[in-house]
Amino acid sequence: MSLYTDYLTEIETRKADGLHPKPIDDGALVEELIAQIEEAGNEHREDSLKFFIYNTLPGTTSAAGVKAAFLKKIILGDAVVEEITPDFAFELLSHMKGGPSVEVLIDLALGDDAETATQAAEVLKTQVFLYEADTGRLATAYKAGNAIAKDILESYAKAEFFTKLPEVDDEIEVVTYIAAEGDISTDLLSPGNQAHSRSDRELHGKCMISEAAQKEIEALKLQHPGKRVMLIAEKGTMGVGSSRMSGVNNVALWTGKQASPYVPFVNIAPIVAGTNGISPIFLTTVGVTGGIGLDLKNWVKKLDENGKPILNNEGNPILDQKYSVATGTVLKINTKSKKLLSEDGEELTDVSGAFTPAKVEFMKAGGSYAVVFGKMLQTFAAETLGVTPPAVFAPSKEVSHEGQGLTAVEKIFNANARGTTPGKVLHAGSDVRVQVNIVGSQDTTGLMTAQELEAMAATVISPSVDGAYQSGCHTASVWDKKAQANIPKLMSFMNNFGLITARDPKHVYHSMTDVIHKVLNDITVSDWDIIVGGDSHTRMSKGVAFGADSGTVALALATGEATMPIPESVKVTFKGKMKDYMDFRDVVHATQKQMLEQHGDNVFQGRIIEVHIGTLLADQAFTFTDWTAEMKAKASICISNDETLIASLELAKHRIEVMIDKGMDNEAGTLAGLIAKADKRIAEIRSGEKPALKPDDNAKYFAEVVVDLDLIDEPMIADPDVNNADPSRRYTHDTIRPVSYYGGEKKVDLGFVGSCMVHKGDVKIVAQMLKNLEKANGKVEFKAPLVVAAPTYNIIDELKAEGDWEILQKYSGFEFDDLFPKTQNRTEYENILYLERPGCNLCMGNQEKAARGDTVLATSTRLFQGRVVEDSSEKKGESLLASTPVVVLSAVLGRTPSTDEYKAAVEGIDLTKFAPPLQAPETTRSAHF
Repeated sequence: MSLYTDYLTEIETRKADGLHPKPIDDGALVEELIAQIEEAGNEHREDSLKFFIYNTLPGTTSAAGVKAAFLKKIILGDAVVEEITPDFAFELLSHMKGGPSVEVLIDLALGDDAETATQAAEVLKTQVFLYEADTGRLATAYKAGNAIAKDILESYAKAEFFTKLPEVDDEIEVVTYIAAEGDISTDLLSPGNQAHSRSDRELHGKCMISEAAQKEIEALKLQHPGKRVMLIAEKGTMGVGSSRMSGVNNVALWTGKQASPYVPFVNIAPIVAGTNGISPIFLTTVGVTGGIGLDLKNWVKKLDENGKPILNNEGNPILDQKYSVATGTVLKINTKSKKLLSEDGEELTDVSGAFTPAKVEFMKAGGSYAVVFGKMLQTFAAETLGVTPPAVFAPSKEVSHEGQGLTAVEKIFNANARGTTPGKVLHAGSDVRVQVNIVGSQDTTGLMTAQELEAMAATVISPSVDGAYQSGCHTASVWDKKAQANIPKLMSFMNNFGLITARDPKHVYHSMTDVIHKVLNDITVSDWDIIVGGDSHTRMSKGVAFGADSGTVALALATGEATMPIPESVKVTFKGKMKDYMDFRDVVHATQKQMLEQHGDNVFQGRIIEVHIGTLLADQAFTFTDWTAEMKAKASICISNDETLIASLELAKHRIEVMIDKGMDNEAGTLAGLIAKADKRIAEIRSGEKPALKPDDNAKYFAEVVVDLDLIDEPMIADPDVNNADPSRRYTHDTIRPVSYYGGEKKVDLGFVGSCMVHKGDVKIVAQMLKNLEKANGKVEFKAPLVVAAPTYNIIDELKAEGDWEILQKYSGFEFDDLFPKTQNRTEYENILYLERPGCNLCMGNQEKAARGDTVLATSTRLFQGRVVEDSSEKKGESLLASTPVVVLSAVLGRTPSTDEYKAAVEGIDLTKFAPPLQAPETTRSAHF
């Protein structure tokens, strides 16, 4: 059996599922294709030729390397293929986006044949994905007097790779398609339970929205030739919850344009819209593909004579429709006037926010990567030639207000900015290139990140990145065939690229499935760091962290940079005192509730939440910053007191040392370098040279929220409100209810303590509650299953050492075993305690899941429809979110508890306490250290 016959077998299998042949990334298979192409009369020659031309992946895949080498032979006349002329070979090289193709083009451009060199140079002038090895060759040749190299560099200095591209169309006609009413999570566009297929773009495309929706979109395209389909979140925000590159890829696959005729299933330039615009991190992903994201503002709140919103009987604002975007409506986008128009030319709304100079550049270039690399290439060429580059690209927007102080995020951006006007202090609204210190890649998007790195021809991590981690947490629950096929390959790629990886390809250390956000929270060892991670919950208690799509993560790994505007900030402070029976998770829920009460609208959306929580250690403070993703915030910054920050850094050092002891450090000594950086930061704080990050007293905020702890007198629950008459009010995080709302009668089918929202203290609380209940009742009986998944292995090790794990084992009917991991997901649960492997577990919904129609009470974060639990034919599934003690007690009772039952159950239990910081740092910071 050859690789080719295996490929034919796979093609037949895919054909049965309505799929085309899978794109080829294996160089050995391409070598077989070439052998069959060169053999006249071979029965597979015609198909092999098609696969070689149209179905071989570009970039740095091994397939691209073999393809580029063969095209070079054709150009040099060392091989003859009637269907691939030298001119066509050059065209194919031009679509291969760097790596081996650029190496071949430079070989030819610097070669002895003048005609070939000139032709290669013309192709090279269109390429932007060049790295030091490539630019170094050109610089060396130029300094040696090579005229071709000089010509190429002069073209790069003028940025002709950008200036010669076609301009964005003056007018774009669209036909609308309402994907859903209310907020659209990226789970609708790319469901978490289909994460295993994300790197197979055609297969994954079949999971977008529904098969019926896909047929409706195809019908619209047939009915409106020449018009683009615009996907809409009616009465909501598009792309909430996560950036999810696969969501944008799916939208582009069904509604966008093919990036290259020689690369299958890679589409760009989707058009998406929402009544309330696009979620910030999702909008970044849209920019990666050169797409358009519109804020429609087609529904507005009805106001009374005092200018306040008129509410309906349920307390929700009544909306007035300004104009219709019903499915099938034809609209026009004028990119020059930046207006959305009706089919007849009537102005409907201003969309200038979608057409800033930077965004238009992304559209022209076919995505943000080309612009980022193009700017670097122009700078290199100009410096090598000793010339001043022309101002081709739109200048970065620099906003500076004299006499105005800086918020915490403004301080971090100013400290990490690259390429800005020297000495100029920048405020919110500025566009900034920033150094990225820490990068995280998670396992259900990691394969896509690897593909993006290959596509942009990157082979090694940028030396300016302090640390990067590839997790295994999103696929930790079940070691099934999909995980076995994908995860080792991913870990090997990322390990070779220079990341610290959860699984060691060399089998030196035990595989770790620790939740990525927890690991990133530990390896972030400065409050001045910028962190980028492939998940919306990349929210750290130190520095400022941004959840990002797989492509932006790849860009950060390859270049050590990210580009974004400095966001506005909302200041959150606290007053009052927590009641002894309350858990800090209730403070988190109450913040959302009180913010809405104080401001009416979600002032957190698209902004930085600057939370003044300085007396809470990193693990516990992370609970708050993690939740900010659900508040639709762009990111969150935690303001810590000096002593608290030092204690958090010491804890981080300890955990990094554990990783080193396990053998996880690499040849570059990345983890050891992080400990040295933490020591340096601790010394700066202790000496007073550089205290813990704080905003200036005269910093300007978009809004301020004061959370009154005295008002929190009973546990709070975030309810998806699945039966709300207004669909736009379902599955949001705006419905926060006290536990008494349920009257102690709401049936609970399953409890879940786990995900990135819990820390060591939460698992200790589970153990303490079991001891309490056992003491009161003689034993503990569960009336609903309770699933407990600790976030990290070191937490379990510490719990074992401290004696808490024993009581958990006593009541568990299942305990994970890494020697014999589950190979299939659990479909039925007994009324027992399940001690699951560290990782995301039920929160992801891609492996473990509750039964359809269940009511789940969980500590996790997601209220997405169908995430933790799907609907049944009889009942809608609902995932309510609460504190650990509420979840545990609900599983024991099989229902939500009354306030009195709750108070009795937690009496004497060491819950996560929080006191607002005083002028002088407190010595007691948290119950759990």
